[in-house]
Amino acid sequence: MRSLIRGYGRGLTALFFAAAAVWGLMLIILPQLTMLERAVTPPARQLDSSIARQVARDARTCMSLLETYRPAEAPAEDSASSSGGLAIPSISTPSASGGSSGGLAVPSMSPPSSGGMAVPSMGGAPPADDSRPYILQCDRADTHARLVRGEGEEIAHLDTLYGIPALAVDPDLPLDDQIAAAEEIQVTASALYDRLVVEEANAFPYTLDNFETLAAPRLIPMSDAARAEEDKLLSNRLLSAVGLRYEVDGVVYERIGLVTLTRTIVFALMATALALVLCYPIAYKVALASPPRQAVWLFLGLIIPYTIVELMRVYAWTTIIDNQGLVNALLSWAGVISDPIQFNRFPATIFLVIVYTYVLFMVFPIFNVMSTLDRNQIEAAKDLGASAVRVHRRVIIPHSKPGIAVGCIATFMLSAGAFSVPRIISRGLQAEWFSQTIYNKFFESENSNIGAAYSFGYTLLCFLLVAVFMWAMRTRLKDFARVQ
Repeated sequence: MRSLIRGYGRGLTALFFAAAAVWGLMLIILPQLTMLERAVTPPARQLDSSIARQVARDARTCMSLLETYRPAEAPAEDSASSSGGLAIPSISTPSASGGSSGGLAVPSMSPPSSGGMAVPSMGGAPPADDSRPYILQCDRADTHARLVRGEGEEIAHLDTLYGIPALAVDPDLPLDDQIAAAEEIQVTASALYDRLVVEEANAFPYTLDNFETLAAPRLIPMSDAARAEEDKLLSNRLLSAVGLRYEVDGVVYERIGLVTLTRTIVFALMATALALVLCYPIAYKVALASPPRQAVWLFLGLIIPYTIVELMRVYAWTTIIDNQGLVNALLSWAGVISDPIQFNRFPATIFLVIVYTYVLFMVFPIFNVMSTLDRNQIEAAKDLGASAVRVHRRVIIPHSKPGIAVGCIATFMLSAGAFSVPRIISRGLQAEWFSQTIYNKFFESENSNIGAAYSFGYTLLCFLLVAVFMWAMRTRLKDFARVQ
């Protein structure tokens, strides 16, 4: 702090810290607090008041639809408008003398008893037995509606919990009685809704149910033969070993949210490890094992592909791994395969594309730290008889540890949050990544509260893994200053 004040003065130093505070507040703290508030707020449609309001709305809609089936008044003999139906233009008939009226000869429209042709009535009157078709809203207009409760909680219904009468629209009753029942349900449910809104406003508004949804088990319907085949898979055995998949009374349950989360974390760690294995030799070659002119060309070879937009580079990979893509075309031309290989179904394909997409985030931090190493230390270690492996293990890697840590953290966080790569490359042929699950909660199923809980919990988990990694690497925050 004192060095900053001496170098820039109190005014610029205060301005710098104020800008940093605003930056952190607007882009980090407030968004996360907003996400946390939404995560601990129950979805509005799961509140008891929302159930009561929906019953009232269904009853109101039921009444409106039932009104259309009321018998219409008897139409006047000479007035089409009084019947409430559709007016039919008069069609004159020719006179007995051969068309003095100028009309068109048509069959008689008298009733069938007179020998003419019968015309269906357009007055909209229902059948004589007051029957009506099935109406969904009338079926849902029931005060015995089930309330939303968490796993293991006692089942509750609207009428029994709040002491209102059990009312429903019986389709076997006369039409007027059905309308009266729907009207009574609408009045009762509306009054209950007004009461529940007040009670819920005075109650504690936050809950952890959205986070518990992540670990909630889901029933996996399958036949005995399919279950036997699924149990043979190594992945399912591992899930059973850690409690993410279990069987009760012959029925299979799986904690799908945690399974997706675990799979994504494991895949992100594997992609990070693969990137480190591939990028460490590249960084070493450019920083310490190449003359300056050759290092410039190597850098250009790394940077030029990244002048193209990331999304375009991901889509370019689809032309390479597609069933009719470059790889399958070459293998088919060489006679290696007869049927195309479906690379979209292989998780390794996503690992490869992720590494390609984020390779610079691993290479540059390692290179920046390696380039600060005095090559005389390497020569001294070799003169003392150290092998190449020992030189890397005792000299280069300890010096490059901050760069390795920054590269691994950046690659892991980008891989864990990857959305476009797994979505475009797999095209729905593989299990979704957790980022796709969060997207679906927000925009596909409109469960934004649950999506916020997933997002906030995922962020905390990733931060925890990064902290554990830094502890294992014996790396501190001030060591990152060596990474330019």
